[in-house]
Order: sequence, then C-alpha cells, then structure tokens
Amino acid sequence: MTTLVFGHKSPDTDSTGSPILWSWYLNEIKGEQAEPVLLGEPNTEAAFLLQRWDLPKPRIIEDVAEGAPVVIVDTNNPAELPASVNSADIRAIIDHHKLVGGLETKGPIDITVRPLACTATIMMDLIGYDAAKMPDAIKAAALTCILSDTLEFRSPTTTAHDRAVAEKLAAELGLDVATYAAEMFAAKSDVSSFSDAELIRMDSKEYEVDGTKFRVSVLETTAPGVVLDRKASLAGSMADVAKEDGVDQVLLFVVDILNEEATLLVPNDLVKSVAEKSFGASVDGDAVVLPGIMSRKKQIIPNLKV
Repeated sequence: MTTLVFGHKSPDTDSTGSPILWSWYLNEIKGEQAEPVLLGEPNTEAAFLLQRWDLPKPRIIEDVAEGAPVVIVDTNNPAELPASVNSADIRAIIDHHKLVGGLETKGPIDITVRPLACTATIMMDLIGYDAAKMPDAIKAAALTCILSDTLEFRSPTTTAHDRAVAEKLAAELGLDVATYAAEMFAAKSDVSSFSDAELIRMDSKEYEVDGTKFRVSVLETTAPGVVLDRKASLAGSMADVAKEDGVDQVLLFVVDILNEEATLLVPNDLVKSVAEKSFGASVDGDAVVLPGIMSRKKQIIPNLKV
C-alpha cells in the first residue's frame, strides 16, 4: 500500500513542503511507495512554493482509512490530525514540537523529534548523503520550509544548524537568501482574497490551558497594516469561529516579521486577562503590541495563562 505523508490541519509551508520532501525520499531512495497529502488548503506562502518550483499540489484528504500506512510530520498532536488517525498504521513521526500525547501505534515505530526550528531541517539530517540526489524543486521545498519556520532566521526558534542547512541549500540553488525570503513573505502577506474566518484559521492550532480551550492563530506578515485594517471585522468573527470550532476563545496574533513584534487583538475581557497574565502587557483598547514576540511554539504557547 502507498504510505500517506502529511502534516497538520491548516497546512503552512512546513506542513506542505516536508511531506513532499519525505515522500521523495521514501520513493526515490528507500524504494517505498509514498504520497504527500494535505489536510486542508495550503496557505499563500505554501501555494507560492508549489507554483514557484512547479511542484504538483498534493491532494487534500479529510480522513484516513483503517490500517492505512501513514507518516506524520510537523506535529504529534491528535487535535491537528485526521479523526481516524489512531486506526491507521502510523509508521513514523518526524517533528520539532513538544510531545502532546494521544497517538496510538500498531507497534514500535521510528520517531524523530528534535529541538530545531523546522521539520525539513530534521529531514535533511535523516536523508544525509542522499540529499545530493535531490532535484532542485525538492531542495527548494526544504529551503522554503526552513526560511518560513525561522522567519528568515529572525525567529527565536532558529538554531545555527537550521541556518547552516538553509544557506547550503540556497547556495546549491544559486539563490540569495534575503531576496528569496522577500518573495516568500510577500506571498504570505497577500491575504486580500481571504474572508475573516479563513484568516483566523489559516495558521492556527488548538491548545487547552487550565481547562480553557483556545484556537491560537498567528498571521506572519511584512504588511501588518493590511490585516490590522480589518481589526474590527476580525474581532467580530472570532466569536463565530470559536463557536463553530468548539473552543472557548480565539487568540489572534499578527506577527510583524520586519519589526519583530506581534499585535494581539483584544475583543473581550478574557483576552485582555490573557494578555496581561501571559505577557505582562498593559492593555488599553482593542489590541496590544507585544515587542519581540515572534514564535507561537517558543514564546506564545508556553506562556499562556488564564
């Protein structure tokens, strides 16, 4: 059977590019049939990756069949995976997030979880010398994932190893990192065609803190004003999204990549309290700027308090 390789729901660049990268490795190096798939529409930056390097868009799946062989990448959280994932035959997990728990496997599997900024960096290490056989489009997928997850090395999750792998890939592709990253971020920042609900869900993950369920949404952009101009309508949609998704509250952080800060929308007293308790912020109005906050994984989620 063909092994399905997928990341989390609301696929970002890493959850789009890393399944493509690992499927190439399984097919071309390991001789195993594998297919990259998505658990939703890719975001604008991931769509840029596919178009820029003429990579076929992976098909979108809703669920997995019982006993289907799968490899899970860029997450280990059942809340971000298909409903029937525990009935599938999970063969491997490759991730760079904290362990959440809740996944069940049919037997012992390969698990690689490393404290690096990007799943693609881990994969490049696992592929090793065989990376020399990669076509340019696959190298570009890895590079784009790393530059995305590190925000071109601005994110506090960035390690020296992430940077070294990215710079090596860029050199092999003949790309200037700054120029290429600017193209990526321009694509990510073009959100004009998305509804408020789509923006809220575009790059979001569910987390529970002391019994309160949050959808933590992050919009990374070089043009935060475009998003913040829609502040009122976004705030109005947050309650609807929370109700539809079965969470208590949406937290929406607009990350300004260039100025290295985040703006948290504050639609009610609960979010105001979260901002004050979690980040020591002084809230006066419907939004608050959080200097230096760039990473959901390292700076937002670990600090959330209610």
